[in-house]
Amino acid sequence: MAMSFDPFSQLDRIAQSVFDTSRQPRIMPVDLFREGDRYILNADLPGADPASVDVDVDGHLLTIRAVRSAADRDGARWLAQERPYGAYLRQFTIGDDVDPDGITASYDNGVLSVMIPIAERAKPRKIAVESTRSESMRTESTRDRGTRAVSAG
Repeated sequence: MAMSFDPFSQLDRIAQSVFDTSRQPRIMPVDLFREGDRYILNADLPGADPASVDVDVDGHLLTIRAVRSAADRDGARWLAQERPYGAYLRQFTIGDDVDPDGITASYDNGVLSVMIPIAERAKPRKIAVESTRSESMRTESTRDRGTRAVSAG
C-alpha cells in the first residue's frame, strides 16, 4: 500500500503532542430546533460507548458528557489514526420556558436525542376579552325590546 507524505497531518500530530489536546474535552456537533411543544437537541457522538453517555440538568444548565475509547489493537502498526477519541462535553443554558423534570434522552446509531418539553406556563394561550359596556348595552336593548313588545300589544 503506497502512502504519501502529508506535511499538514504531521503538523497536526506535532501540535497535538505539544498542546496535548487529546486530554481536553471534545466538542460535539449538535442540531437544536423546536417542534410543537418541545425542543429537540440531536448530538453526534459516533462510536461513544452508550454506558458513558450522561445527560444531567442542574438549575439552568444542561450538560452532556460521553467518552469514546481509543481503538485497542495490540501489535498493530497504525498507518493512519484520525478518528478522535476521548471525552466529549457540551453544556447549554436552558431558560425558564422549559420543564426540566420532563426532559428525556435516547441514544441510537451514534446520535443522542434530547427532548426538552416547553413548560405549560410558557405555552401560548388565548385570553378571553370581556367588555362591561357591551354587556350593559345588551341588557338595555333586551329591556327596550320587552317594553316595545308590551306597548305594541
